[in-house]
Formats: sequence, C-alpha cells, structure tokens
Amino acid sequence: MNRRLALPLGLACLALLHTGPAATWLPQVRRRLPALAGVGYRGHVALTFDDGPHPHSTPRFLDELGRIGCHATFFVLGELLERHQWLGRRIVAEGHELAVHGWRHGNALIAPPGRLTAEIGRTADLVRAVGGVRAGWYRPPYGALSLEALVAARLRGLRPVLWTVWGRDWEAAATPGSVLARVSAGLRGGATVVLHDSDHVSVPGSWRSALDALPALVDRCRLMGLDVGPLRDHGVPAALTLDRLRSALP
Repeated sequence: MNRRLALPLGLACLALLHTGPAATWLPQVRRRLPALAGVGYRGHVALTFDDGPHPHSTPRFLDELGRIGCHATFFVLGELLERHQWLGRRIVAEGHELAVHGWRHGNALIAPPGRLTAEIGRTADLVRAVGGVRAGWYRPPYGALSLEALVAARLRGLRPVLWTVWGRDWEAAATPGSVLARVSAGLRGGATVVLHDSDHVSVPGSWRSALDALPALVDRCRLMGLDVGPLRDHGVPAALTLDRLRSALP
C-alpha cells in the first residue's frame, strides 16, 4: 500500500471504530438490539427520566410519581448529583432507581480520549456514595454511543440502554398533549419510555410538558393492562456485546 494512503486510511478506520456504535441511535438499528433498546417483559413498561436531578423540577416528578404510585429509573448527570445530593438520596429513599447518564451532557463522539472512561466511573462512584446503591445502567447523552463509552460502561458493570419510545418533551413546542401522543404511538408491552425531569440542557421550563403528561401516560399503560416501573423490574435481555453490536450495524 502507498505510504501516503496508509496513514489516512488507518485514521479513517479508527474513526469508524470509535463512532460506529452511534448508529444505534437509529430506530432501525435499535430494533435489532432489544437489550440496547430496553425491550423487556411484555406486561411491563419501563419509565425512565434523563438530565437530572434538578431542584426546580425533579421534586415535582417525585411528588407526582408518589401520588400515582409509580416508580422509575433516573439517569443522572454527575455534575448535578454532586450539587444536589439530597435529591439523589430522596430518589432512592422513595423506591426509584439511580442510573448513569454521564458527568455532564456531552457528546461521546467528540470527547477527548479517556474523558468518558473517567467521567462514567466518577458518576458511578458518586451514585454509590450518595444513594448507597450500585448503578446498573448507562445511557449516553443524546443516545450517542462510542466504542470508549461501551468499554467504559462494561468495565464498571453498567449495561448500556437507550429507549424504544420518547416524548420529545425537550422541544420548545412540546405540550402535554404532544408528549402523550408521541409516546402513545409506540407504547406497547416491553417498551422503555424516556422523558426528562430537568431542563438543564433544553428549553427552559420544557420539563413541564413531561410532568403534566405523566398521569395520563401511566393511566394509559394501566388501561392496557401494563405495569409501569423502573428498568430493574423490566426484564431486559442479556447485556449488549460487541459481537451483537457489530452484527446489527448497517
């Protein structure tokens, strides 16, 4: 091979290896990876929240979940959990599950080498210190997985999980009705729903659309004969492996 081509080609291969897992963000890829999409028991729906904990909004979600008698998984950002440790303790004390969303809401695909490994580990350690429990799940911000993120999660005993349906509740135009309609369109037994209990990285006040849609969403699940709860009760199949990931990518 021409030496002038060898280096660029090698760099291109490394870049593809690093960013290839990001294709799991695409619905058609996630459908081939039920463990990563969070597909679980047919009689259960996993309710998950991202981007907290935030003192202005997360307590309202906890209040509402308590009122309707429902538990959920909270994918927390380490930088927020460090500032609001009392909220992390409350989440666990009220029967909910803490999981890792990263230290800050950065894109794994553009992170310098080594940063994700350090930040995923730091957040997992903080979850254990604050909540007294070991985190079992990892969801990357934006749903953007990289090879480093996958390896780092595995080293910390975290199972990567994305979602099967979302409410797009972070958008400026979102309303309780639009959130409910988007989730309902893909709502079925085994689904993993992602909403947001914070506007930390989205339109100010956008969390209100998710909060106001929450009672109707849980009611709809129950009318369908589906239990609603955290990922720990969802029966997600065996953990994602690199071989499974490689076979599912386009």
